[in-house]
Amino acid sequence: MRLLFIRFSSIGDIVFTTPAIRCAKQQIPGVELHFLTKASMKAVTEANPYIDHFHYFDKDLNATIKDLKAFQFDYIIDLHKNLRTFQIQKALGVPSLSYQKLSFQKLLLTKLHLNYMPAKHIVDRSLDALSALGVVNDGKGLDYFIPKETVLPSNALPASFQSGYIALVIGASYASKKLPVASLQALCHKIPYPIVLIGGKADQEEGAAIEAVNPIKIWNACGKFNLHESALLVKQSRTVISHDTGFLYIACAFHKKTVAIWGATAPALQVEPYYPTAAGLMNSNEMYFNAIVPNLPCQPCSNYGTKQCPQGHFACMKKQDLQSIADKAIAYFKEI
Repeated sequence: MRLLFIRFSSIGDIVFTTPAIRCAKQQIPGVELHFLTKASMKAVTEANPYIDHFHYFDKDLNATIKDLKAFQFDYIIDLHKNLRTFQIQKALGVPSLSYQKLSFQKLLLTKLHLNYMPAKHIVDRSLDALSALGVVNDGKGLDYFIPKETVLPSNALPASFQSGYIALVIGASYASKKLPVASLQALCHKIPYPIVLIGGKADQEEGAAIEAVNPIKIWNACGKFNLHESALLVKQSRTVISHDTGFLYIACAFHKKTVAIWGATAPALQVEPYYPTAAGLMNSNEMYFNAIVPNLPCQPCSNYGTKQCPQGHFACMKKQDLQSIADKAIAYFKEI
């Protein structure tokens, strides 16, 4: 059997597909797995040992379809569900299995604040798409694979960080999913342990402003490393504090205890941290803490985040209980 999995973006959403990929590979005898994503997302899956062939979409959908027609797929596993995936299905003319995207329910939740979302994580809905092929959830959680050649220099971290640090992911795809810089500075002030700031090049300036609060305790790694190297920093941390962004779910794949900070998005969208459920894989029942301002009638306001708060008050972030975030991270740090 030959399967084509499709998920174009983004980092976190692709990480969410990894249990379905693993379970399909391990549970369908002799299956050949292909994965299609955007060329810009190549690094997220390139080291995944459960994927046999990789395909990348970069602007020219017709060229991508031509490439895919060279293979005779038995099924398309559509874990994105948009116009492009529909065009691919139509062009290839093979059966398609897809997950419940729940676009209407998400619209009701984010625009009218009527919650008709089923209590089922997007990971489990992705696995449900494979039920017709006899695939079931193995309970092993998310995967993220770092290429073997990826290493951090021995002097990558300051010497004082070698005995342990908290990874603080300061970036996010949209401003409405991020704590203001002043809040991040105040949060760092409340944490007595070394802190490594994780983010991309776009986060360098804000990272520098946060690091300036205490350059001895805080180290700005934003923009200094590629995705896999930053993932190594997350893997080597004692615990992780993160907005709703890809590194939050990469941390889950490494079984790191996490503090998830929610702004425009919310756990009600069924995208919160996801961990193994199989017996013996977890040392504690509590692996994560959702930091969310209670009783906000406007939250969540978006599936993915927005450039600014639609209401103008940004209460979902400005009213965050920074002390409770710090206390939980401190407690997780001490457990190691």
